[in-house]
Amino acid sequence: MRNPLRVGVIGCGWFAQAVHLPILRRLSGVELVAFADPDSARRQEAGRCVPTAQPHADYRDLLKMRDLDAVIVSVPTASHAEVAIAAMQQGKHVYLEKPIATSVLEADRVIQAWTKSGVVGMVGFNYRFNALHEAARCHIHAGRLGRLVEVRSVFSTPPREMPAWKQHRSTGGGVLLDLASHHIDLIRFLFQQEIQAVQADIDSCRTDQDTASLELQLTDGLKVRSSFSLCAQDEDRFEIDGQTGSVTVDRYRSLSVELTASNRQSTRVSRIAHILTSPSAAYYGWQKWRSPWHEPSYQRSLQAFVSAVQGQQASSPDLMDGYRSLEVIEAAEESARTGRVVDGRFSHLFGSLGTERKLDSGEGP
Repeated sequence: MRNPLRVGVIGCGWFAQAVHLPILRRLSGVELVAFADPDSARRQEAGRCVPTAQPHADYRDLLKMRDLDAVIVSVPTASHAEVAIAAMQQGKHVYLEKPIATSVLEADRVIQAWTKSGVVGMVGFNYRFNALHEAARCHIHAGRLGRLVEVRSVFSTPPREMPAWKQHRSTGGGVLLDLASHHIDLIRFLFQQEIQAVQADIDSCRTDQDTASLELQLTDGLKVRSSFSLCAQDEDRFEIDGQTGSVTVDRYRSLSVELTASNRQSTRVSRIAHILTSPSAAYYGWQKWRSPWHEPSYQRSLQAFVSAVQGQQASSPDLMDGYRSLEVIEAAEESARTGRVVDGRFSHLFGSLGTERKLDSGEGP
């Protein structure tokens, strides 16, 4: 019988307490043996959730545990790179919440440490594991939409109280790192292409850089228009149009993917029933109801990390996927500063970390 994976959690803020600790506590094949946080109140809360785990005030002490196999890194964004690098240098497998760093320069160091260490390194792009996104990807690659024409996406939340570090881009805040990073990754996941050009507008309504609009062009010319905000309403939606049909994914308001097909003999559009091939909409609804924050992908993502460490599946999304998302974010920030399209020659090959960009004075992508 396989020994359980001995896991520690670094960072015991509200997200770790709502998601990581409860999931890991009951996840098959996992033993949650330790956690670390400098705040004594958060350590006490974490201890109530997992009383058998060993508490640490300093994450470095946790990393010194010889029988520790892997860590979940859920600290403030500005510390992501530092903690992940330290963990990998100690030979620990790492599940790193997004973004992997606050800048591409920092992310370079993360990737270099990862490649030297030989450990599994995954990034918390959990929405890849949402059944709606998986179903949409199947429809796209089965050719049910025909040639793709245009994509629109929106990801927003209402105004909420947030810690000081989340209110400033320089300390890891802002809507691009918080929300857009997910959709940038989903665009790569859904369409299996890289992002070639970026044009962006960024505004500060309540906090620094809390609203943004992006126009992205993929390598085959497909255009994606995305809006993100931390001061609007709860919405997470993709609309994907093709010549013979369209797919809508509404993560908050639907239990299924809506596939709409064009009648080839007329311009009428007939609606095919809400389709979610597997799992069924009923099962997906049950999973949502019983999941932390009603989002089943959190558990599936952590389970994928455990399986990757145990050699049962490839580690995906990995830290290079986090790197590529951060490259696009920095390109968007450059575009917003200059008012121009940023043609990004991004690191499409693993291990090729050079990032070269040029400004294009032409129209938007």
